Amino acid sequence: MNESTNCRFSIEGELTIYTAADTKARLMPLLAQCSTLEIDLSQVSELDSAGVQLLLLAKRECEKRNGRLHLHGHSEEVSEVLNMCNLTEIFAAPALAS
Repeated sequence: MNESTNCRFSIEGELTIYTAADTKARLMPLLAQCSTLEIDLSQVSELDSAGVQLLLLAKRECEKRNGRLHLHGHSEEVSEVLNMCNLTEIFAAPALAS
């Protein structure tokens, strides 16, 4: 992995069981070549457990390679699910008021 390689990846629409495999296929090559990966979640309209698993996989793979994962632009849907799953701190997502 090139130490100075920064990559950006945007996810649009659903990040669900129906789209996770395709998203994973596009995401995994970036994880292998980037020291820092930024994922823009601002256009995610729906997130389910398969999408959460994919985000956790991306985080784990980045850490395994001594890289960094930054999620940003959390849509309201993403923030709600990460908050519900108590993952806001792991992904630095904005916490929602109860």
